[in-house]
Amino acid sequence: MAEAIRLGRMTDTMEEGYIAELTIKVGDTIKTGDTIAEVETDKATLPLESYFAGKILHVAAKKGDSLKIGDLIAIVGKEGEDFQALLASAPVQETKPEAEKVATKVEEKAAVVEVAPAKTDAQGRVKASPLAKLIAKEKGINLASVHGSGEDGRIVKRDLENASTSAMPSRTIVTTESFSDLRVSQMRKTIARRLSESKNNAPHFYLTMDINMDKAMSLRADLNEVLPQKVSFNDIVLKAVASAIRKNPLINTSWLGDTIRQYEHIHIGMAVAVEEGLLVPVIKFADQKSIQDISKEAKALAEKAGTKKLLPTEMEGSTFTVSNLGMFGIEEFTAIINEPNACILAVGAIRQVPIVVNNEIKVANMMKVTLSSDHRVVDGAVGAKFLQSLKKALEAPVGLIL
Repeated sequence: MAEAIRLGRMTDTMEEGYIAELTIKVGDTIKTGDTIAEVETDKATLPLESYFAGKILHVAAKKGDSLKIGDLIAIVGKEGEDFQALLASAPVQETKPEAEKVATKVEEKAAVVEVAPAKTDAQGRVKASPLAKLIAKEKGINLASVHGSGEDGRIVKRDLENASTSAMPSRTIVTTESFSDLRVSQMRKTIARRLSESKNNAPHFYLTMDINMDKAMSLRADLNEVLPQKVSFNDIVLKAVASAIRKNPLINTSWLGDTIRQYEHIHIGMAVAVEEGLLVPVIKFADQKSIQDISKEAKALAEKAGTKKLLPTEMEGSTFTVSNLGMFGIEEFTAIINEPNACILAVGAIRQVPIVVNNEIKVANMMKVTLSSDHRVVDGAVGAKFLQSLKKALEAPVGLIL
């Protein structure tokens, strides 16, 4: 009996999928478990496997289609088998163009701008005052290229004040407006929806602190001399955040309406910028891992995020999020809370600034961090104590490797 292959729910929050690649055609023979398409979901691009075996009798979808859950992709069965009943029961699918970018030219607003030549008399001579002619001769200005502002277009002294010494022939400038429409990916739709909900629902408040990174920089240099894989500042920050959360467990919470959930485990979400927006892979049980372990995991997750290979399970379960824009030279910013987390930490660039130590001015490597907190869950004092613990961990970082 012919069977319909339909789009299923590939992540827990998926409502529709974009067919990034279609690997089947009519006449192909497939087995159960064969990949028939690459589907862009709200979290990642995932392979869609067939639950049926047989010959592809009909292909309803094509590359570039946006399908809803349950939409028909293909029909599989025995060669020559009738499948019209399945087609009749399939809903009409709304498809979108395959192209990622649709450029549209708008020309109805095209404007023509002309630089008017100077006015001339009946003999074809340029109308100009004697003083204007004298100034033009001294400066080498072509009067034919100057627009006169005097009576009947006569060129006067003021018209020569900003005139160029080179000839300025009349010219026509044609302007054409244009724009490009970019397809909104499933991932960006979900990111936009979740960020809007977070900003609208959670009453954000912000706390900013300066942290001296001199000793953290020395620790990183020492670690990179002995470790086979280089450690980044972000790796050290993630470890310090996990340590500070363990000392301040009220930070590690979620607002659930009637209850506040306080997590015993520490799963740190690590915001990673990709072309479609922002992904947040999760380093689980971060407080129990060494800086080296965190470094290996963070790099692997970032690489998978960049190639759209992150699994949904690798982006679930965060209890706290860190967003670091320091590598882009951003000194300070505020981040939107990644719900259901109660907090997100925005990390800026390390910069050399003068500080006062024992009444003396010295140069130190300082880093600004800003904690965004959901005020329904986290009070100001709780956030401040967390930042104090983070500052202590990074300014005396030997404790992070013990």
